[in-house]
Amino acid sequence: MSGNQHVDHSTQDEGDEDCEDVVDARPDRSSRFSLFAKKKKNGEEEQPKPSLSNQYRIVTPTFQYNMDYKKVGKCIIINNKNFEDKTGMGTRNGTDKDAGDLAKSFRNLGFEVCTYNDRSRGDMEKLLKQAAEENHSDAACFACILLSHGEEGLIYGTDGPMAIKSLTALFRGDKCKSLIGKPKLFFIQACRGSEFDEGIQTDSGPANDTLETDANPRYKIPVEADFLFAYSTVPGYYSWRNPGRGSWFVQSLCSVLNEHGKQLEIMQILTRVNYVVATNFESQSDDPRFSEKKQIPCVVSMLTKELYF
Repeated sequence: MSGNQHVDHSTQDEGDEDCEDVVDARPDRSSRFSLFAKKKKNGEEEQPKPSLSNQYRIVTPTFQYNMDYKKVGKCIIINNKNFEDKTGMGTRNGTDKDAGDLAKSFRNLGFEVCTYNDRSRGDMEKLLKQAAEENHSDAACFACILLSHGEEGLIYGTDGPMAIKSLTALFRGDKCKSLIGKPKLFFIQACRGSEFDEGIQTDSGPANDTLETDANPRYKIPVEADFLFAYSTVPGYYSWRNPGRGSWFVQSLCSVLNEHGKQLEIMQILTRVNYVVATNFESQSDDPRFSEKKQIPCVVSMLTKELYF
């Protein structure tokens, strides 16, 4: 790639559904590339004998997050499309479609959605700090979606990069008391490096598929508990976005949420998202260095219970 060549090949959001796929990264990367009842003989069922494990299961709380609150919770979407020249980052065409589709999907799940466009690093930290300081006592959980350029461990504001951890840490148990024991979900659409996934042929081939606290107050829980991070790609790799159709990860996430969001557990949902991205998408570009590439999302979970919306 030449020094002045940009990764974002399109300048329009609409009518570009056949445009090349692009990545959310710095434009020039050329230098870095059972238990069953037993039956007796007379046909009567024999109940399992009591055991320590059975007794233990009786006294432990259910392994599902309590969603019986007045509100599902707040969902903050930060949608960064345009960047200052000093960052060297191109316009993220297609991200407005992502933001709009995400807002619809999360509203359908019952979230109160707030979308913020083109925010600087300071703005992003201020927004999330303010959210963390709010009273979430009547909410079951919290969600935050970051749409931007990125590198490993970093997300870009319109004026440059900042550590993702500096944003997520605002919601730790020792800083955001009203979300203790509740799920805190972060979805991040951004590159995490400059490597390409070339893909590999498989013998099986893709299937024919269409495209108060909830914790016991007598016990301590880790301050890092009950977080979930859903990244669009694995560490070190590019993340792909189509200028007309939106990003692979976000569009797959919205599709699965719209179809199964109120039936499946969150890890089942994100596993299906992984499958859709891995099997249904492959980059297309006139530049062979950017063509026929693949992507796999990455889920990092510190959740302590199952989550059903």
